Amino acid sequence: MRRVFRPFLWALLLGLWGWTPGLAGSGDPGAMTPAKKAGPIEVQSRTLELDDAKQVVTFQGAVHAVQDEFIIDCDKLRVFYTGRPDAENAEGAGAEIDRIVATGNVRIQRVKGGTASAEKAVYYQGEEKLVLTGNPVVRQGRDRVEGERITLYLAENRSVVESTGDEKVKAVIFPRRKTR
Repeated sequence: MRRVFRPFLWALLLGLWGWTPGLAGSGDPGAMTPAKKAGPIEVQSRTLELDDAKQVVTFQGAVHAVQDEFIIDCDKLRVFYTGRPDAENAEGAGAEIDRIVATGNVRIQRVKGGTASAEKAVYYQGEEKLVLTGNPVVRQGRDRVEGERITLYLAENRSVVESTGDEKVKAVIFPRRKTR
């Protein structure tokens, strides 16, 4: 049975993702774009655990999160925060997100097209950086890029794909024709 995340922790998660994971329209299969204004996020999972002592919220079991322009599916989603969820800061929310860790069959899909998949995705809120590991692949249409580690610098609209050992980075890009 899936349980929908209800309003009692919305204040904690309103700033969950201040970015929209999705591929930019620039044709770069690794580009992601920052969100202009993040709306509310609906998270569904089999379980939800809040550990205020460790400052983490854990969603586990068929996790499905939806926000304006993206959908994320994974086995487990952990949200690490600083501050107190019940205290208010200048923006009216108590806790601030430090990082978000999605593990197990991670798939991030942009509503307007483009996907990223990996075994693990870590989003660092302060740096606006998303790191994909465990067979990461980023796709836009038929184009795709893959490597050992894909790092997306969201504020800079830049990405780095790395490989280790004898493995190589792989990119498949289909040239586009100019239309007049």
